[in-house]
Amino acid sequence: MITSLQNDRVKLAHGLLNGTKSRRKLGKVALEGVRLINDALEAGYLPDFILYDPDAVSITTLKVAVDADLLLEAAPEIIRSVSGTEHSQGIVGVFPLPTPNIPRSPQHILILDAISDPGNLGTILRSAAAAGVDLVLLAPGCVDPYNDKVLRGGMGAHFRVPVINQSWDKIAETCNGSTISLADMHSDLAYDAADWSGRWALIVGSEAHGASEQASALAHQRIYIPMAAETESLNAAMAAAVILFEAARQQRR
Repeated sequence: MITSLQNDRVKLAHGLLNGTKSRRKLGKVALEGVRLINDALEAGYLPDFILYDPDAVSITTLKVAVDADLLLEAAPEIIRSVSGTEHSQGIVGVFPLPTPNIPRSPQHILILDAISDPGNLGTILRSAAAAGVDLVLLAPGCVDPYNDKVLRGGMGAHFRVPVINQSWDKIAETCNGSTISLADMHSDLAYDAADWSGRWALIVGSEAHGASEQASALAHQRIYIPMAAETESLNAAMAAAVILFEAARQQRR
């Protein structure tokens, strides 16, 4: 059983949970909790190793067999020190950083413009996966999608829909042939009056800063969500969910 905070694997897991630079430099990510680890395993990712507290977690809860040499028992205080949460879930796995591919002909694309709040980004990714989005593109200015708070908020969405960082020039290339809509509270086209039956891309930006110049230049049309009671706006995660599920409703119809 691992009992030292100076153990190399313990230090690696802690660094990955707490540092974007470590993730990018090493090409690895730390996943906390049985559910998230199972999502990665079921998506075909193999861990470098998994640290777990045997008094808190049974390895039989893992849905995919993992080499016993990669399952490392650790003392409760070790898991707590590594954990990115106030109440540790008892298990942390280190995996290769996912490198998803762009689908050959994505029909439904979500573009996120400077979403800097990790909780918002995680929630948006979860909604995108649930609404059947084919591809999520992160424009410059977005928070690291493998931030531990984004991962927790995404609830495994990272392993169900490709999430890719791109420049605006590359985004324009990827979305060629799609009708590109920009969520904008000052528009005069309601989101449910827009046509979502074909190939589309939706841009959602930060509610704090509005759409960037690049997002505005790329959009073919602007859409808004009608609101009552003089409500000023919805946050980015809520707005994205409302629009994406309307698009999904039209596609089902």
